[in-house]
Amino acid sequence: MASSSETLSDSHAVSPAAERLRHILGEDYGEPTPTIFTEMDTLQQEGGELEWKESARWVKFEEKVEEGGERWSKPHVSTLTLHSLFELRTCLQTGSILLDLEAFSLAHIVDEIVERQIADGLISEDVKDKIVFVLLRKHRHQTKKPIHRSLADIGKSSSSAANRSPQANLSRSTSTASAVRRSTDDLSTRHAGSLGRLHPAQSRSMNDISEKPSSDQMRNKFMKKIPRDAEASNVLIGEVDFLDKPFVSFVRLAQATTLGGLTEVPVPTRFLFILLGPHGKTKSYNEIGRAIATLMVDDLFSDVAYKAREREDLIAGVDEFLDEVIVLPPGEWDPKIRIEPPKKVPSAEMRKSVLNLNELSQINGAAGGAAGGEDEQLPVQHEVGEELKFTGRLCGGLWLDVKRKMPWYCSDIYDGFHIQTVSAVLFIYLGCITNAITFGGLLGDATDNYQGVMESFLGTALAGTVFCLFGGQPLIILSSTGPILIFEKLLYEFCKNNDVDYMELRLWIGIHSCLQCFVLVLSDASYIIQYMTRFTEEGFSSLISFIFISDAIKKMVGTFKYYPINRTFKPDYVTSYKCDCVPPDQALPWNISAPLVDDNMSLLFNMSELDWTQLSTKECVKYGGALVGKACKYVPDLALMSFILFFGTYSMTVTLKKFKFSRYFPTKLRQLISDFAIVISILVFCGLDVFLGLDTPKLHVPMHMKPTRTDRGWLVMPFGKNPWWWYLASFVPALLVTILIFMDQQISAVIVNRKENKLKKSCGYHLDLFWVGILMAVCSFMGLPWYVAATVISIAHIDSLKMESESSAPGEQPQFLGVREQRLTGTLVFVLTGLSVFLAPVLQYIPMPVLYGVFLYMGVASLSGIQFWERIKLYLMAPKHQPDFAFLRHVPLRRVHLFTLVQITCLAVLWVLKSTFLAIIFPVMILGLMVVRKLLDMMFSQHDLAWLDDILPDKDKKKNEDDKKKKKKKKKMAVDTESDEEIPVEQADSVHANRPAPTLACE
Repeated sequence: MASSSETLSDSHAVSPAAERLRHILGEDYGEPTPTIFTEMDTLQQEGGELEWKESARWVKFEEKVEEGGERWSKPHVSTLTLHSLFELRTCLQTGSILLDLEAFSLAHIVDEIVERQIADGLISEDVKDKIVFVLLRKHRHQTKKPIHRSLADIGKSSSSAANRSPQANLSRSTSTASAVRRSTDDLSTRHAGSLGRLHPAQSRSMNDISEKPSSDQMRNKFMKKIPRDAEASNVLIGEVDFLDKPFVSFVRLAQATTLGGLTEVPVPTRFLFILLGPHGKTKSYNEIGRAIATLMVDDLFSDVAYKAREREDLIAGVDEFLDEVIVLPPGEWDPKIRIEPPKKVPSAEMRKSVLNLNELSQINGAAGGAAGGEDEQLPVQHEVGEELKFTGRLCGGLWLDVKRKMPWYCSDIYDGFHIQTVSAVLFIYLGCITNAITFGGLLGDATDNYQGVMESFLGTALAGTVFCLFGGQPLIILSSTGPILIFEKLLYEFCKNNDVDYMELRLWIGIHSCLQCFVLVLSDASYIIQYMTRFTEEGFSSLISFIFISDAIKKMVGTFKYYPINRTFKPDYVTSYKCDCVPPDQALPWNISAPLVDDNMSLLFNMSELDWTQLSTKECVKYGGALVGKACKYVPDLALMSFILFFGTYSMTVTLKKFKFSRYFPTKLRQLISDFAIVISILVFCGLDVFLGLDTPKLHVPMHMKPTRTDRGWLVMPFGKNPWWWYLASFVPALLVTILIFMDQQISAVIVNRKENKLKKSCGYHLDLFWVGILMAVCSFMGLPWYVAATVISIAHIDSLKMESESSAPGEQPQFLGVREQRLTGTLVFVLTGLSVFLAPVLQYIPMPVLYGVFLYMGVASLSGIQFWERIKLYLMAPKHQPDFAFLRHVPLRRVHLFTLVQITCLAVLWVLKSTFLAIIFPVMILGLMVVRKLLDMMFSQHDLAWLDDILPDKDKKKNEDDKKKKKKKKKMAVDTESDEEIPVEQADSVHANRPAPTLACE
């Protein structure tokens, strides 16, 4: 007898069922398998008549008709008993199987089924007509009843409730059986030649089903939930008294045919499963019906059902389904509990894959115990796209980027015509103008207004529009960044201290940086980005996100300094709070420094006639009066109101963004509210601010299109103010700017183009850098700020354009499909930014705390989906409460914490550098992250890094060699184990054929 270890080692052998399905599914029929809609009807009696009543349906998940019969249950995962699956297997073994039957009506199909059963000796001629009669009864579907019908039913049920008795309940339990008996007896009498003696209810045609779909079927709104190419599978389950053993048949039609009123919706039928049996096993029959219905909507079995050539193929499909079944212990869960549909289900393509077909049982087995099988499966590694391949040719990468993007250019325009883009434009526009005003104000302070808010607006509009129209990745949003601001500040201080013209030197730095970017583009230098793994990406994006969050909070806290809370205010002493305007001493002149001209003399004369008690505070100060009283320094609690606007905007945006997952309102309305969450939040709190009328800090936009400094124009001349050697010496600071721009731009591009975003149109790293270089030179000539990819705003742009599948099947969760890739939103954002000068009368009503709330949301939202952030939260969780992340299954927790600690340390170093004058070397420190990641290869195994990060490109070869060594070691162990004792091949081949099972309903 074989040992258990030998049995496990032999589990790698291909089972007979898997081998059979390998050949079936390996055949390519050219067309994908249609979606199957399954309906299960049970035989019941209604008003003394037999009829088939719909009891459950499946598109992807199961829906039951509730006991009252007035509503459908919530979609839920079908939970089957193992016993019912064994019974179904027996039914398929013993029943009749008709594949590719040529028939176009239910009556024809039923005749073919009965004739096959008689030919196979499964039934006798005596019951033929009885079976045909039962199968052709009408079908009553669970559709919405009109109001008058519902009220009538309520009256009927209430009147019958008073007459209920145990005897009545007992009679109802046998009503279906007696109806079958009367019907079949009448059928026998009719065949004797006396139609007039038939029961009135049975004096009709043998076929009681309409040949064409009814108007109710055509108007059924459930059709919207079913794909257009779907086909139906009908399951008929019933008990009759004229059979002594089950009548089972599985039919696959050669062509899908609409069988009139058979199906709830006018979907053509392709499959039928019929089970009629003797009394006493109602529950067993229903469970078998649910089992076959569940299998028919299973992706793998439905494919087998379409391609099966004989009975054994269907049985092999059931066997493979049994291999994947997970058994729940009956004492640890309640079978009455309906399992909610999962948010994500296993990929159908993976299950149908010929290579993975025989490994599914090993995966399921490992899930409950040893994880040996699972450990061998590594996550999908970071694949270097062709955009980052080194061509080895001059300007080769740029040329390929242009060739890749040209075919998509037209679609980049018309794909933007969607309602979702309206919300994205408004959201990103508000973020951009807030960013432009913030950085413009900081630049004005740092450069003595050589660059201010107006230059920031104009530069943002110019650079952003050009990049979105011609760049390689139009989803990237350009903006000024912190390191550039630090560089500008240090450069201006250097020029001021050394008597160098700032604008001219800055122009030459921009020219040199532009040329250096061209060199990087021509040499395909962007290929080094492939060495930036998740470690570097997450460190950079987390830093930028934290900067957004901290800046938003800092600005909000700053309002408490300008508008302090009145802690000394006491309502009981409100009568003592007053402020009076006291006129100046008349002996002193009103304005000593002013000459005694006619205007001043008339003003002095008029001051004597002023009513000082009626002047406002500004007028009192203007005329030289003094404010006296405790209430003169009163400041309303604008800080508290600002905080309400700030936190309210953030919290309402987060809530409305999640509204699409709520249970209220139709799906499209929920999606629309979610798409416009930020716009709705801004409008609500701007309206609240206007309604209260408080003087909260507002958005200040320049009113005129002119430079901030009056002594400069819109064009900077390159010669005449600095010595000639400065034109050459500027190459050195330009090199630092180039490194800064290259790292900032390309890391942001990698984050935007990551595979999680499912971008379908190609990107262009070299093309992006080319246009950034050109814009550097243009902005330098015009005296405008320099621009580079803004990570957080670009991520927010991506999030606002995400597309999800329309939930067709009931209970199916919307799936992330990708991003609406187009150039329209970015272009409109920057055009509106340029026009903001003319929109100043409207924009001045937007409170700054509302925009700070938008900034906070951008920073927090960009952290979602970052594995680094999820691993930080693990420090605060007990192991038993930690989420079931994939990396926690394969990497020890202490190693996970160590890897996270290294990232936190690197992030802290970057934060310190950012907060000091050393921020100018920030891009060099990003390169330092790549060095740290290289050193991690000595601290962690490639297996751990594959789950926590990405394997570096030059480590792929080493990883493959390690895998080969592991496989050789396992093969050697398997040979040593098999040498002790062998399992007979016949025993292994008969595993599926001899499944143990109790007494079955189909036997």
